[in-house]
Formats: sequence, structure tokens, C-alpha cells
Amino acid sequence: MRLAGFDLYRYALPFSEPVALKESVLEYREGLLIRLTAEDGSSGWGEAAPLPGFSRETLEDATEQLRGLAASMPGGEVSVEMLDRADLAPSVRFGLELAAHNLSAKPSKNVLARAPKHPNRKAVFVNGLLSDFWGGMVGEARRMRAAGYRAAKLKVGGRGEPGDARLVREVGEALGDGVSLRLDANRAWGCGEALEFGRGVSGVRVEYVEEPLAEPGRLRELIGRWGLPVALDESLVGMGPEGLGRHRYARAVVLKPTLLGGLSRALRLAGEAKALGMRVVVSSSYESGVGTGALVALAAAVGEEPVGLDTYRRLAEDVIEVPLDLPAPVVDVRRATEAARRVDVRKIEPLPLD
Repeated sequence: MRLAGFDLYRYALPFSEPVALKESVLEYREGLLIRLTAEDGSSGWGEAAPLPGFSRETLEDATEQLRGLAASMPGGEVSVEMLDRADLAPSVRFGLELAAHNLSAKPSKNVLARAPKHPNRKAVFVNGLLSDFWGGMVGEARRMRAAGYRAAKLKVGGRGEPGDARLVREVGEALGDGVSLRLDANRAWGCGEALEFGRGVSGVRVEYVEEPLAEPGRLRELIGRWGLPVALDESLVGMGPEGLGRHRYARAVVLKPTLLGGLSRALRLAGEAKALGMRVVVSSSYESGVGTGALVALAAAVGEEPVGLDTYRRLAEDVIEVPLDLPAPVVDVRRATEAARRVDVRKIEPLPLD
């Protein structure tokens, strides 16, 4: 389908509580929406929202790159092959790929048609996110268990190893045997600190720890001494599927298409990870409903693991007409993907393209 129009918009959505990301604290989630229009008048929306502290590009970089593409794209087609040839920032590629996916009239041409051979599910389970802002994580863990969550995620690495270990033990006890506990250290520890933490949580059922080491090149060394499973997250940025074979020690991969450079790259990583026996967990980068809906569809296509979408609850507002049915322990795929395609243009700011 040939393109007839390319429009660019900016949004700023307030968080319900400030979000601490590495060295910054955000009160708003800012990003870009792309609308591609076909010759028949149909349109598709995509989202390009670099995440400060995690994305290699800034919002201004993404805006400049998209403005540069705006003049050349109408009259042509957006394909995975074309995007592979272009040198695009990861969030830009994700946004363009998503817009093209939503525009495509034939499902066989959609990016998600390239998913590993797995029957698309009607619903996906959500990984609950435990946060200090919710009035006590142990109490929140009990509420998640009662609500039917199958997995919960806890950030570690900021309380000292004894404090982190004590909290993990308390949260693990509150969750019980029916809810898996996932930990995310965001590369907070040296090897010695990680080993001390591991001793402190001995006997606690932990599904995996995301990126425990400040020196990720030492992960294999740590695994041999640690006894806790690990998951790759930041280590996947810039890695091709062929690179996963060097990390067979990992139990899981956490796929964030905004950081990885699109749905198709996430799908290729998912296919290779599954072939290596790794679990595949789709996760958000605090996208709006437009991007989050795409992650629901991606998760439905690649596997059965609970999805990291609970960050959506931190948005006090959204750009879509009807917000997604989150937070919840399970989300309906069709309802979410349809809602994600209906943008309220009154909530976004059109940007000039010249």
C-alpha cells in the first residue's frame, strides 16, 4: 500500500507519581506519534518515544530524524526490508514499523505475521510491578496475589544488599507459591554485592534477576557462583539474534521494542531465544496506549509469559480515546489493540515537518 501522507505529533502525559529512571526523575512521559495515510484514506498510528537514560537517542534526535523522512516517504511503501536498509534510531524504527503495521490492509503483510509459529492468544497475563509509591510493597504483593496476577516484579539494588534481601524475602512470602517473583537490578551491583544478595535470598523462589551486574561481561562468571537465574534486558540493545548464542546461561530475555528497534527485531530475537530454550518476556518502556497496545499484540504472538505492561498504570492520562484496561492481571488482546488505534488528536500537538 502506497503512502499519501505523513504527519507528526508530540505528546506530554503526566505521571500519577514521579518516575525515577537511573539518574533522572520524570513527571511527564514525552514522545512522538506518527500517522501514515494511504492513498485510499486509511491511516495507521505509531509511537516513537525514546526513554531517557535508556535510549541512545533523545526526543529531539527522533523528531529531527522523522522530519527528515517526512518528505521522502509519501509515494512509497514502508517495509521491514526498507527499514533494515535505513540507519534509524531504535524508537524511530519502532514508530514507523508500528504505523505501517496498523496501516496494512492485509494481515499477511503485517509485521506480526512474521511471529514464531505460535497460535495468537485472545488474552495475555500481565506482570505486576511493585513500587514504593503504592503504600507498602508487601501489602501490594498480597493484593496482587488476591487479584490473580501470575507474576510480580520488584526493583532491587537501591537499598543495600541486606535491605534488598530482606524485602525480597518478605515479598516472596506475601506472594506465595502461586505467583512468580521477578527481580530487576538495572546493573546496580558488582560481583561481590550480587553474591552477598544471593546469599541473603537463599531459599526464596526467584524466577530470574534482570541485569544484576554493572559489568555485564561478568554475568557468566557470576552464574557459576550465584545460584540465581538471570535475564537479559539492556544487554540486548544492539545485539542481533545471532549474538544470543553467547548467552546460553540466561533463563530469559526481556524484549522492549522501543529500545531494540521495532517489532520485527523483537520477533527475530524472540525466535532465537525460544530456540535456545530461553523464556521470552515482552516489556514496555513507559509507552502511551498506542505503543502499549502493540506490545499486547506482540506478546500474544510470541509466547505465554506474563507481560511487563504494568508501567501503564503510572500514566495519569493517555493519547487514545479510551484508555486500555490496565492495571489488571490479564488483558484482552483484541480490545487493547483496537483501543490503541483510536487516537484522540485533541490530546496531541501537531509538529511542522519543515
